[in-house]
Amino acid sequence: MTSFAPGRAETRTLSVAAPPERVVEYLSDPRHLPEWAPGFATAVDHEHGDVWRVDTGDGPRRVAVRVAAAHGVVDFVSADAPNLGLFTRAVPNLAGAELIFSLFFPEGTEPAAVDAQMAVVGEELRAVRERVERRE
Repeated sequence: MTSFAPGRAETRTLSVAAPPERVVEYLSDPRHLPEWAPGFATAVDHEHGDVWRVDTGDGPRRVAVRVAAAHGVVDFVSADAPNLGLFTRAVPNLAGAELIFSLFFPEGTEPAAVDAQMAVVGEELRAVRERVERRE
């Protein structure tokens, strides 16, 4: 029998005064990453297909951007380990959208490290909301 040890899941949400389609349209263009996730991405270049090279403060990373626009899905995952990354959803919330960011942390991750990362996630959610709400 295979044992299953899930990571620690953390999810944050934020309401956006724009339709989910507009949120997905913005998020699905990886060139916007440095705008809303500057602590992660300083520059982004397309490699091939859904894979992008993201320049970070810790060197380049290969990121696959998986989009299912009809379902409000835009996931930013490691091109080499697709179960690691940021999983996003934009779902209807009355006249606007609810933007959902989920991350998973390996067992044993220090609580302070999780808290620090989730504080960054909160800033990223607010940055996406600001940019999407300004777009007409």
